[in-house]
Amino acid sequence: MHCQPHHKGQVYIWLKNNQLCLLCGEASDTQLPICTPCESELPWLGDACQICALPLPINGLTCGQCLKVPPAFTQVVAPWTYGFPIDSLITRFKHSANWPYGHLLAELFVQSLHFRFSEDLPRPCALIPVPLSRKRLRRRGFNQAAMLARWLSDNLEIACDEQLVIRTQDTSAQQDLNAKARQHNLRRAFALHPQATIRGRHLALVDDVLTTGATARTLARLLMDAGASRVDVYCLARTAKPGDPA
Repeated sequence: MHCQPHHKGQVYIWLKNNQLCLLCGEASDTQLPICTPCESELPWLGDACQICALPLPINGLTCGQCLKVPPAFTQVVAPWTYGFPIDSLITRFKHSANWPYGHLLAELFVQSLHFRFSEDLPRPCALIPVPLSRKRLRRRGFNQAAMLARWLSDNLEIACDEQLVIRTQDTSAQQDLNAKARQHNLRRAFALHPQATIRGRHLALVDDVLTTGATARTLARLLMDAGASRVDVYCLARTAKPGDPA
């Protein structure tokens, strides 16, 4: 078994038969390792801001932050709110290298994106994973955003470009900072590859969770300033506004 995510062979067996649900342990009635009851009880994102996907009480509205300071990205696409058990699955994938959890979430996200594409969501030209700082990459051993982007790329047949955006500075962990500090923390943290082709392209940033959106805003502005025609954000989960119920 090869433990490096860049290895082109299988990193674990993913047979679409006789699956057991990764949540309850019962036999799955689908081709994925999650049963229908558990899938239906996931915290699916409902009414939300039409730009940043912040959970809202009514659908079709734009949140105050996006009205006050419109982001450079056009739309955030996220299937779930960051609540149980999605938060636990992402944590196990991200911090404990339990890749089957991440793969399951990516497979479900693919189904959601296929539906959105069939409705009205424009397909991007390429998927751009949010780069991880060198310090955290050495400690963790893999970039969870890059792994998600590769899985989405394989299933959606959309190119994945991991070299287009470069992390130029290591920064403090974003989860320990408030919104203002996060934005300041990201100044000059990213750059474009010198040979990157941006102009006229519709690009989608890929990450695991969107919290304040500071990273997404910074990267989207960088890409739009370089001539991108549109930037979307694809993430597994969107956090609620602090103080709101998850």
